[in-house]
Amino acid sequence: MFDEEVKKTKAHEVGMPIDTMSIEELERRIGLLRNEIARLESAIADRQKTKAAAESLFKF
Repeated sequence: MFDEEVKKTKAHEVGMPIDTMSIEELERRIGLLRNEIARLESAIADRQKTKAAAESLFKF
């Protein structure tokens, strides 16, 4: 019914304009990014454990 499509707001996109965001919105986005960083660090730790376990199998 609307001529224009409704755009969904993305959680955050690196490099997106932040000039018009409120303090609350900036704080919320910082929280989202901190959670994403923690998730990525956990994935790195898991991969390092897997790699170390594999390397220990091939040491003579």
